[in-house]
Amino acid sequence: MVEAQSWTTRRGSNPRLEPSNDQVLDIPVTPTAEIRQQQYASLISPNITTAAIIASWYFSNIGVLLLNKYLLSFYGYRYPIFLTMLHMLSCATYSLLAIKWLEIVPFQQIHNRKQFSKIFALSVIFCFSVVCGNTSLRYLPVSFNQAIGATTPFFTAIFAFVITCKKESAEVYLALVPVVLGIVLASNSEPLFHLFGFLVCIGSTAGRALKSVVQGILLTSEGEKLHSMNLLLYMAPMAALILLPFTLYIEGNVLAVTVEKASGDGYMVFLLVANATIAYLVNLTNFLVTKHTSALTLQVLGNAKAAVAAVVSVLIFRNPVTVMGITGFAVTIMGVVLYSEAKKRSKATAH
Repeated sequence: MVEAQSWTTRRGSNPRLEPSNDQVLDIPVTPTAEIRQQQYASLISPNITTAAIIASWYFSNIGVLLLNKYLLSFYGYRYPIFLTMLHMLSCATYSLLAIKWLEIVPFQQIHNRKQFSKIFALSVIFCFSVVCGNTSLRYLPVSFNQAIGATTPFFTAIFAFVITCKKESAEVYLALVPVVLGIVLASNSEPLFHLFGFLVCIGSTAGRALKSVVQGILLTSEGEKLHSMNLLLYMAPMAALILLPFTLYIEGNVLAVTVEKASGDGYMVFLLVANATIAYLVNLTNFLVTKHTSALTLQVLGNAKAAVAAVVSVLIFRNPVTVMGITGFAVTIMGVVLYSEAKKRSKATAH
């Protein structure tokens, strides 16, 4: 005979019904975005991560140059100012998402009108440099454009001396001689030389150098210093507003023309969106390379990028080159490398 179980017996046979006074539920804390990024990064080898970031840096920097050249010279989209404005709007949008949503870097606010005015001044120089650079691509091959762009250290040294009276060592100034000499050689032998394109490209290079010097002067105090990603977040929409009246006045009814072309040509929409997205990735990968390596590595990559971009553009666009032009470009790059080494030794001596 099976003994009948009482209610108490049956209840005791199910441990889930037993009351427990000392049982505490341990609910884990939701990890922050920074902790999640560290957890994901720990799953991948640091060397693989760094290599992927450097590859992305090369892809974005060279990609935006080639796309700009293709759009402005070959595809027939002859609106460099409007294209630059699209770049600025893209940078503003992606920067907001990256900082506010993905929390790549902490968000920093503008504290006063004085700081706002300084950022606005940088935005004006930034606009001038980028518009001139994009405009030059309408008239010059990418290879020659990059050769001129490599002379940035020369203009940086000039502006640093004129504006801040900062003097470099004799070794640094001597290293700038081949930088200029190489461009003279390349210019005299460039088959597709265009005077206006050359002048606006020089303007772009000088503007880039001026921005770096002015930025070092204006945003020096700890209270005014902004992370590069936050600076882009504020500069990009300011630059877009600055460019709007210029594109409407100089390039006419560009918005209506773009909308009309885009409505019947999906490929152009793809090109413009891709171009604007890659323009933002240039700034993002600059930050990531510096974060995962160093500012010196970014400088070395920049020196090599000009040569890589020149070779890739010649292979894609088949623009003619001469032995003297290649020699001039090589001399300029050699001068930039010597300049970088001389600057390092000069800083080491100062310390």
